[in-house]
Amino acid sequence: MKKASGNIKVNRFTIICCAFLFALIIGKLIYVSVAPKVDGIDLKAFALSRTTTSKTIKAKRGTIYDYNGEVLAQDVRSYTVIAYLAESRTTNPDKPRHVVDKEMTAEKLSTVLNMSKESILKRLQMEGLYQVELRPGGANITELKKQEIEALELPGIDFIKGTKRDYPNGDFASHIIGYARRLDEEEINGELGIEAKYNSELKGNDGLLTYQKDAYGYKIANTPEVLDEAKDGYDIYLTIDSNIQLYLETAIDKLESLGMEWATITIANANTGAIVGSASSPSFNPNIVNITNYNNPLTSYAYEPGSTMKIYSFMAAINEGLYNGNETYKSGSIPVDSFTISDWNRKGWGNISYDKGFTYSSNVAAVLLSRKLGKDKLLDYYRKFGFGEKTGIELSNEYTGKVSFTYNSEIASASFGQGITTTPVQNIQALTSITNKGIVLKPYIIDKIVDPDTGTIIYEGKREEIGRAVSEETVNKIIDLMDQTVNSEDTAVTGHKYQTEQVRLIGKTGTAQYTLSNGKYSSGTYNNIRSFAGVFPKDNPKYIIYLSIKKFSSPSNKMGEVVKEVVESVAKYKNLSDKESTEDLSKIIKLDNYLNKSVDNVKLSLEKQGLSVIVIGDGNKVIKQYPLKSESVLIGSKVFLVTNGDNIVMPNMINWTSSEAITFANLVHLSYNIDGYGRVNKTSILADEVIDYSKTLDITLGGMVNEEEREEVKEGD
Repeated sequence: MKKASGNIKVNRFTIICCAFLFALIIGKLIYVSVAPKVDGIDLKAFALSRTTTSKTIKAKRGTIYDYNGEVLAQDVRSYTVIAYLAESRTTNPDKPRHVVDKEMTAEKLSTVLNMSKESILKRLQMEGLYQVELRPGGANITELKKQEIEALELPGIDFIKGTKRDYPNGDFASHIIGYARRLDEEEINGELGIEAKYNSELKGNDGLLTYQKDAYGYKIANTPEVLDEAKDGYDIYLTIDSNIQLYLETAIDKLESLGMEWATITIANANTGAIVGSASSPSFNPNIVNITNYNNPLTSYAYEPGSTMKIYSFMAAINEGLYNGNETYKSGSIPVDSFTISDWNRKGWGNISYDKGFTYSSNVAAVLLSRKLGKDKLLDYYRKFGFGEKTGIELSNEYTGKVSFTYNSEIASASFGQGITTTPVQNIQALTSITNKGIVLKPYIIDKIVDPDTGTIIYEGKREEIGRAVSEETVNKIIDLMDQTVNSEDTAVTGHKYQTEQVRLIGKTGTAQYTLSNGKYSSGTYNNIRSFAGVFPKDNPKYIIYLSIKKFSSPSNKMGEVVKEVVESVAKYKNLSDKESTEDLSKIIKLDNYLNKSVDNVKLSLEKQGLSVIVIGDGNKVIKQYPLKSESVLIGSKVFLVTNGDNIVMPNMINWTSSEAITFANLVHLSYNIDGYGRVNKTSILADEVIDYSKTLDITLGGMVNEEEREEVKEGD
């Protein structure tokens, strides 16, 4: 009986313990169910985190357009080539899903990717990897290249979808547009130019989709989801006109082929201050970011401008009533403190009028006028024209230049553009005073910023007056002097090389020494910075042009030829001729937009109109054309059609003009060198030869060279 009684006591104890534990569990459950946190952890949030997933919805980066809506920068679908190496992917030997024959695969891919067979094979032979990316040649390839690889039907070769920033025109207004590149698999970031300056506006904001998932990671049906939609980046329209920009790019190429250190040329709308084109050298292709200089010459090159500053020192004297154009003075040289300042021809022209002094670009005339003005007045006028301060154009890293002087020698030098520094965009700004009756306009390069989702204009560039610098009467006088400088029958004027046939261009030349690293000024025939500041047409100005070039190692008339060709091209494009045309209008053809049209149909149509068609590539669709739409050309002119085919062969360039040869090289992104004058009589790559991009195209020009072209350039203007 005692034994049984002991067992009963044990069972009661067990029951009591179990009941107590059960009560604790119930209490804990009640606590967990009602308490906001347990042990510092929000259990509801914790549970959701185990069953909730979020997916980023990428915003589309905004597109950059020119004034006419031509795409300059855009996001495009791209692909990265991958090779599956793991044999475990293949379950059916008849349909392999991994790379089986590595030698054959490497050999075939080397024909379509910019990689050698050996480098591809090295990647395919990596041990222990499930897959490998075929970089660099297989990274960010186009849809066309993807299709070309797919046509090879290589087992185990696949593609990862992505997005890249594409610049359809390559090296084209590159310092203006800038570039953006991928920081990682998710983000593209602007790093130069408009792409960097307006990066936050262009990139937009990514969205987020949050939803409940099951154990396998799939969305659970009929469960709530939270969608924070992506906001695509804004589109930016520049004031750039692609047709005019193309003229400037061609001009820079010609100057580059003639030899120089750097050059920049810009055209602005004379009535608004909008920059319609700006090209420079050195430049770069934003698709490959081959940059040698990150500074935009338009805003970030500050140099002594030389005699183009006489436009403003003469205007200051005229506006102050201190100028008599018929008054004479002795040219040649003039003492200033312990220095002697000379005219560019040193001996001068004897006693001449101040009007002649301007057209002959006399330093002595400028010095005498600066003495009449005095330091404060000259400095005040320079400031009114905008020198010594940033213009505020919508571009990064703008320099202020330096306009200050104290001593008599500094004042004298400043009157003809030495001892002070300015930027090209400041010179463009100052020239707007001539085309707006004395009022200075702020230059700008953004036409508008648009929300692509709603079409709302977020920002709009427009004419902005800074203030009046001089009177309308003063402007009329300087226009007359600039007209004489270019269009006078007097061959001693410095601008006669810039006379145009199509439209009346007026302007002023400039030549300045530059400071060397030892603090001394440069010397020698070509060691200078030459410039030209012009306006056209004279009687109803529409455009301003400004060119500057350092160490130009060709005769001065070559610079004039380049400017004339640009001005006449713009005049034809915009129907600005203010002179009687000698051309038969029936021979002028206005080009249409041929993009995305059949190559054969376009070629046939153009040839029927009497044009010579150069087809680039073996594709069936036109993806680029030159000249661009709306441009007028003469019968017999060449029209270049770039197709969607990658097989590019060398045309027969014999007897082409140098500009035609340069156009072809630029369109196919082929490096080139040009030697000589005249038309093409020899090329290093033969006609019908497939272009090898590891080679440079050497173009030899032939033909007669006249005596003017042989003439050595003289010191000064």
